[in-house]
Amino acid sequence: MDYKTLSYAVEEGILTLTLNLPEKLNAFTLEMARELVEAFNQASEDDEVGAIVVTGAGRAFCAGMDLSIEGNVFGLDESQRPTLEDVAERGEEAHILHGVRDEGGLVTLAIYDCKKPVIAAINGAAVGIGATMTCAMDIRLVSTKAKVGFVFNKIGITPEACSSWFLPRVVGLPTALEWCYTAEILESDTLVQAGFAKSAYEPDELLPAAYEIAKKIVKHSPVAIALTRQMMYRNSAQDHPRDAHNVDSLSIFYSSLGSGKEGVASFLEKREAVFNESAREMPPFYPWWES
Repeated sequence: MDYKTLSYAVEEGILTLTLNLPEKLNAFTLEMARELVEAFNQASEDDEVGAIVVTGAGRAFCAGMDLSIEGNVFGLDESQRPTLEDVAERGEEAHILHGVRDEGGLVTLAIYDCKKPVIAAINGAAVGIGATMTCAMDIRLVSTKAKVGFVFNKIGITPEACSSWFLPRVVGLPTALEWCYTAEILESDTLVQAGFAKSAYEPDELLPAAYEIAKKIVKHSPVAIALTRQMMYRNSAQDHPRDAHNVDSLSIFYSSLGSGKEGVASFLEKREAVFNESAREMPPFYPWWES
């Protein structure tokens, strides 16, 4: 796909997905939202991609929603008066999908469903959706120049992009509430201390650090990585460990028939494993959450 708001570049198994509207500080638009959904869906099924690094062009990561557009700046259809039932049961109908549902949430759901690990390299300002989209990413690294803000209440709206699900899981409920209530702009040291970011780097060291993590990931079985990613997110939200046990059991069973054999053989033969599987060919119980 020819992206207009993004750069999609794959090298040595790592996709660098760059928000690419630097003249607007990579402000989030409806076009960017739909391109991001497409990009994560594409990467999920792309055998050339083993891990994804997301960053921003220029001096910002994403300065939040572009508030300069005419009409409803969030692209919502103000003629509707939707109910929870409308969103839950008819959410795929066009007038609900793009007239009621939060476009940022469509992006984070695409990230959540992605089979490939996602690393955020937050190189500068990440405000509003620029902050919340990273909550759905697996590992967050920040530049010492990064400034992150969950500023929704400040402009009279609420958190979006599924961040009420992700953010408390990342930093804990009290911190998530404080950050949203106060709408403070958070510096890199605060983000690291709270566990939002793994670590902070000088600007020119940020992407190399992200790539170093990604290189460690892409060596492994793409099927095992895809299963692990979905197991961690979905099983950790279950009510009882038996639910995780059920999925764990099938994951171990099927991986032992495929990549597990190569993994054991490489260990015994004292060599690097060579995994030839594709994440497009998942075990028959996947996706188990749709059963």
